[in-house]
Amino acid sequence: MSTTRHLINRQRRLAAASAAAAERTVRPSAERPAADRTTERAPRTDTAAGTAGATTATETEEAPEAPADPEARGRRRTDRFPLTLALLALLTVLLGGFAAVAAGRASSLRDDSAANTALTDTARTSEVKGTIAQDVNAVFSYDYTDTARTDQAARRVLTGKAVQQYATMIAGVKAQAGAQKLVLTTTVTDTGVEMIDGDRARVLVYADQSNTSTAKGASTGSTYAAAMFAVDAVHQDGTWKIAAIDTFG
Repeated sequence: MSTTRHLINRQRRLAAASAAAAERTVRPSAERPAADRTTERAPRTDTAAGTAGATTATETEEAPEAPADPEARGRRRTDRFPLTLALLALLTVLLGGFAAVAAGRASSLRDDSAANTALTDTARTSEVKGTIAQDVNAVFSYDYTDTARTDQAARRVLTGKAVQQYATMIAGVKAQAGAQKLVLTTTVTDTGVEMIDGDRARVLVYADQSNTSTAKGASTGSTYAAAMFAVDAVHQDGTWKIAAIDTFG
């Protein structure tokens, strides 16, 4: 009995020892994954730290430079001032020159307008136009049967260098008038007073001319031509006279 009880107790102790040994063996095995997980987490922590470090480094590289000290910024602004002032000075000079030229041109135009009464004195302008038209008709019309009339008109309405100019122009007509029985008729169609300055004026003249010959053997009919020229006129002895003839060529 006693032997049997001892045997059972011994078996229980062995079983307890075996269980204790098994427990000691299993506990380290069960705890090892936790340790391993701790060990595995460590690299992830290190990687995260490395990533954060890289991000911090990138942000540091991309971050703008810290502003220079106020004195340096002031010096840069001061360095730019001379160029700006030079440009402003140049612009002022250019605008001033333009204003001076414009003012001079405007003053000249006002002076010309003030002197040229053809722009303001319509009565005197009409007088010049009418008188010069009559004078041109008289001296540039020539009838071989009444040459004295043209000569008298020339002495009456021509003065200055216009006398010689007219003599040169009419010489060919006079030379052929008798033989060809020429009749030259000039009719002023329009005049334009370009300038009136006191007793002097300049007039543009537009005229039609017809030339007829009645001599035997001459071609029948008349020839026609248009003429345009300018005359300088002066007011003498109470009337306007032709002082110069400009044929533009």
